[in-house]
Amino acid sequence: MSKIKFILKSKKPYALFLVFILFTQIIEAQTSTPNTLHAKRINTPIKLDGRLNEKVWQTANRISNFTQRELKEGQPATEKTQVAVLYDSKNMYIGVWCFDKHPDKIVASQMKRDFDYGTDDNFMVIMDTYGDSRTAYLFVTNPNGARSDAMISGNGHSRNYSWDGVWDVKTSKTAGGWFAEFEIPFSTLRFKQGGIQTWGLNFERDIRRKREQDLWQGWSRDARLTQVSRAGHLVGLSGLNKTSLIELKPYVIGGLAKQAGEKTKATGNIGGDLNYLITPTLKLNLTFNTDFAQVESDRMQVNLTRFSLYYPEKREFFLEGANYFSFGLGHSTQPFYSRQIGLAPDGSTVPIIGGARIMGRSGKASIGVMNIQTARKDSTPTTNYSVVRWKQDILKESSVGIIAVSKLQKGRQNYVYGTDFTYYNSHFKGNKNISFGGAVAQSYTSDRTKKTGLSSRIFFDYPNDLIDFSAIWDRSGPEFNPEVGYQRRTAYQMINADFRIKPRFKKIPWVQQFVFKPFDFNYYLDDVTHKLQSFWSEFRPLGFTLRSGEDFEFNIQRKAENLTENFEIHDGVVIPTGEYWFTDWELQFSTFDGRKVYGGVFVNWGGFYNGKQTILAGEFTWQPNRFIKFSSDYSQHRISLPEGNFIVHEISSRIDFAMNPDLFGSAFAQWNNEDKEVLLNFRVNWIPKPGANLYFVVNQGYNTQTHHFDSEYTTVQVKLIWRFVL
Repeated sequence: MSKIKFILKSKKPYALFLVFILFTQIIEAQTSTPNTLHAKRINTPIKLDGRLNEKVWQTANRISNFTQRELKEGQPATEKTQVAVLYDSKNMYIGVWCFDKHPDKIVASQMKRDFDYGTDDNFMVIMDTYGDSRTAYLFVTNPNGARSDAMISGNGHSRNYSWDGVWDVKTSKTAGGWFAEFEIPFSTLRFKQGGIQTWGLNFERDIRRKREQDLWQGWSRDARLTQVSRAGHLVGLSGLNKTSLIELKPYVIGGLAKQAGEKTKATGNIGGDLNYLITPTLKLNLTFNTDFAQVESDRMQVNLTRFSLYYPEKREFFLEGANYFSFGLGHSTQPFYSRQIGLAPDGSTVPIIGGARIMGRSGKASIGVMNIQTARKDSTPTTNYSVVRWKQDILKESSVGIIAVSKLQKGRQNYVYGTDFTYYNSHFKGNKNISFGGAVAQSYTSDRTKKTGLSSRIFFDYPNDLIDFSAIWDRSGPEFNPEVGYQRRTAYQMINADFRIKPRFKKIPWVQQFVFKPFDFNYYLDDVTHKLQSFWSEFRPLGFTLRSGEDFEFNIQRKAENLTENFEIHDGVVIPTGEYWFTDWELQFSTFDGRKVYGGVFVNWGGFYNGKQTILAGEFTWQPNRFIKFSSDYSQHRISLPEGNFIVHEISSRIDFAMNPDLFGSAFAQWNNEDKEVLLNFRVNWIPKPGANLYFVVNQGYNTQTHHFDSEYTTVQVKLIWRFVL
């Protein structure tokens, strides 16, 4: 550490280069012995209650060698943790003993499905059932028995938290700590057939009041649990039945809908999904009359830029296998963006007649194939959407792949096809992470004069604890047209570089880590004129995280915009053409989210085109107990320009509630003074058994232009999804 402090104080121009050399020194792998856990086969039933009082738990092989990642890397865990694994012909059972010398201080504020486990004491299990050191399942619980899960791919580079497996967990609390009992059906998992199984396995326990992270294996600060190449091993699994699953999930929906000035109408629908395992690792999904009534409302956004806004996908059908269709062009340009299917540009729904998907792995290949047919609606013709994604594993962690996307209408076609390559290495110079790669894609549109266009990307990434550096070059040509994809902007070239130094100083014990950012910039050129399009840069002279969990940032930003045509940023406020350069100053502060009350503030002030802008924002959360949580946020953009002044207000509030881990819901309200509309969403979800769901949803919209709440629409819907295994 003394070397680091000397280099950071140095004013020599080669100081940063010496830092780069320093962080490449070899570090021993963070492996703790034993790194193998033996699963025990049982013939007696397990009562899933979280008490772990069956005799088989007492005789099972346990591991307890957990090591801190945070706050004291490499030190033994301050609280004892033990884990054992049992299994029978149908299920795997994982027993967890989270001992705690002060159980009254355990943080457990949530119970709902897919909870935000980062704010609570929790225990995580990650299983690499393919044995490929790339792909895994993540299962998480907290002392309340809340459940969350994810599908991991690319050795942790891709995490799909929208995957919902069929599994269960129960917990209990005593004067000695808290305890968990997982039940994971083998039908939920995909694994190779035959013989004795050896799976990758790792565990993490988080003790929130101490901000302590304890891992069984791979506890380096340059690592994380989702990097399954650093995991230990689960052995002893044998005689598992052949996994041949036919799963039927029909739904029925009914409700009422009322538009302003119209009579109330009854609504209803039926449909469903059929899932079939073609192989133990490859699934076929057929969907009919797909409906998304249970989906939560989008967050409204006020656009103060010249470029399109990005709205995340929220529909479970498309989210479930999203990791199989990702492609290496980056976030701002995507050849496949599932919100283009079944949603019109104004956000209204377009009926989905049906579709088919194949997702999973075959040998060393990851495969995703989807075909969806939508119905005709108003002026939108019936349309067929297809995407094929193939990614082949090469070397230890790297991959090469192809993608093909199509949108077919009568007399018109749009295609995108491309290839990408990524080199990953999570053991570079010992335990460092490094990656680089690129992608290129071409579009074809049948009714355009210039039918084809190109987009490409090259990147380098070195994301580690002390030094974090990345560089990207993006290009999207003027004719590139991914109609089943997403483009934030068109006809551009972008150069990005982001360099952060994140030292830890033992002589400042109340600070966990500093974050200094010498530079971070995005430089956009117009791909036709090769002139400046936009520029954004940030210099962070000071940033830090305290050991108590508070975060602080002070940033200085330099920005530029080159307007080639007049830009109407607000009603009646038009910024004339020209090149504008301006500087902003920014402060951010947030408190530790493991407390009952936490929040944050954001202030940005400085130039804005040929005027000034001040942004004030804040968020607040109060979670008095495990049954309810209140949160709210507010932002204000105060803009002063020679062409006019205006203020943008955005506010939202949310109540999350849960009666138990299988019955929970939320109420969400939002408003801004641009749309002058209040949107309300009320949602209750009951899980009567794993794999089945009952939803009750109310959506309302109110127009506030007259300073009254004038109802625009109200919908009330009940949706039941049931799961049958044939």
